[in-house]
Amino acid sequence: MNTVGNIFSGQVVGESAKNLSERFGKVLQKRQSMTINRQDKSTSISTQLDSLIPASKISNLTQGMFVGAVSDNFDERIEQKIFHAEIVVDNASVARETKAYQKIPDILDFRDGDGNDTMQAEIERNYNQIKADVKQIVAEELSRIAADPDLQHLIKKE
Repeated sequence: MNTVGNIFSGQVVGESAKNLSERFGKVLQKRQSMTINRQDKSTSISTQLDSLIPASKISNLTQGMFVGAVSDNFDERIEQKIFHAEIVVDNASVARETKAYQKIPDILDFRDGDGNDTMQAEIERNYNQIKADVKQIVAEELSRIAADPDLQHLIKKE
């Protein structure tokens, strides 16, 4: 059973590329061939089913290129559901934007006065505090439920 409606994929290889190619389906292609011999020249036209987007094409997509399929709704039909497209990047604009980036400031420094890294100890302290808070909340709630005649039945008697 396949429930995926929308697919967007960059380069994939092997079985994934083959599955995508099969998902996109096949299209009827006309082929023309010409045979020349000493007596005459003959042209033949035949049709053949070929993959709409072959696995080899999916396996060789470059950066910025992608393939996909979108699903439509009953009241919003989409004629062109399968596509092979490329994202065009304005490198000069991206370079300008990158130059304007500002360094993200340190919000919390895990070094003590001597320059020792205290991050692991801080994480452990926070973890232990959260555990203690949860135990306290559970104990308070159990006491509250035990004191309430309408809720006492929720506590299992041993």
